Amino acid sequence: MIVKKETLRESAKSLLLERDVTLDDIADLVFFLQKDYVEDLTHQQCLDNVEAVLEKREVQNAIITGIQLDILAEQGQLLQPLQEIVETDEGLYGIDEILALGIVNVYGSIGFTNYGYIDKVKPGILAKLNAHDGEKVHTFLDDLVGAIAAAAASRLAHSIPN
Repeated sequence: MIVKKETLRESAKSLLLERDVTLDDIADLVFFLQKDYVEDLTHQQCLDNVEAVLEKREVQNAIITGIQLDILAEQGQLLQPLQEIVETDEGLYGIDEILALGIVNVYGSIGFTNYGYIDKVKPGILAKLNAHDGEKVHTFLDDLVGAIAAAAASRLAHSIPN
């Protein structure tokens, strides 16, 4: 059975909201990345590009997979040593970034630089997701959100005439 596109898209969006990430939060990250490069940039332009990125099946699949792994880690349901690795967001794990790079790659090489930058400075919602407050596990989510923003920023950059 093939999952319907609408079901996959709504599931991905719903999981983001359940994890306290709004599309506006992601649009704010896009604005952060592009404000110095796009004259008269609006929040709506950023949001439109986030929505377009979320239409891609590979993005939806990455969101659903990553968030499910975060939830399973919160519940202690992963096998060791993966449980400890994901639960503590071990620095050398890297699979969370690999999943995010699948999203970044959708809009070309500029996405890699956008993602690397935003992952390093962690503005806005990314700071909250990366706080490791002990309640929620966001090992995958913070990278996925950063990747969505980076891809949306790249999509936006490609749409601006030179």
